[in-house]
Amino acid sequence: MSDSATAPTITEVVSVAEAKRSVRRARPRRVMLGIAGVVIFLVIWEIVSRFGPVDMKYLPPPTEVVPTFFRNIVLIGFWSAVGNTLLSWFLGMLLAVLGGGVLGILIGLSSFARRATRSTIEFLRPIPSVALIPLAVLLFSTPIQQSLLVVTYGAFWQVLFQTLYGVADVDAVAMATGRSYGFSWLQRVRHIVMPTMLPYLMTGVRLASAVALILAITCELQIGKPVGLGAEILHAKDNGLYASSYALVLATGLLGIVLNFGMRWIERRLLSWHQSVRSEAAA
Repeated sequence: MSDSATAPTITEVVSVAEAKRSVRRARPRRVMLGIAGVVIFLVIWEIVSRFGPVDMKYLPPPTEVVPTFFRNIVLIGFWSAVGNTLLSWFLGMLLAVLGGGVLGILIGLSSFARRATRSTIEFLRPIPSVALIPLAVLLFSTPIQQSLLVVTYGAFWQVLFQTLYGVADVDAVAMATGRSYGFSWLQRVRHIVMPTMLPYLMTGVRLASAVALILAITCELQIGKPVGLGAEILHAKDNGLYASSYALVLATGLLGIVLNFGMRWIERRLLSWHQSVRSEAAA
């Protein structure tokens, strides 16, 4: 096929440029809509706090919580708590991605392994991660080990199932062609399975990221870790610092947004060659 047959026409180039311009024009509108949604939420919160059935002492208005949040973020103790929560999140994610990714490939590429593990997976998957907290306390002595068990368990299934879906989507003809060309198992994984599986894996990592953060904070609340955002929320609540408690909850939500943006940024960099990311960038 000649180069002229594959090169984009002038009409196509112009239409893509017009689409990009229209998107750039639409972005401020989306930003404004996002800001409007936040403002509406804060107004409703303020009204419910001041005129609702709950005592304002236990549901402080945002005009009290937001200034408390900004006072907290200049404290070293706040960032130390954020760092401890992120440490549990990161280690749990690392173990989940390694375990779920490797096991997903091994199980997905073997019909025997799929049949052998199906009933075990179906038994273990519905068990809520928080139900493992008493078990984690019995098995491990340090809070970080206890948190890691729960966080890794919860994030592991997101990664494992997305990896299995990705491996199942691999073209059977391409795998057969790889075998006929004498590709080793590792070469088939590297050159045939990975390009198809990677978008699924990244989706699993992004979903697991949110789950891991929720579980990390839940463990800090339930296990009674001395450090972390969950521990700070509990400490503020026990001492009657309700505005500070809500401000820390606000911080956990913002932390989740930051982690989600980080995961999407990594996904776009790793999958810059993939059609889904290229279409998103062109749109």
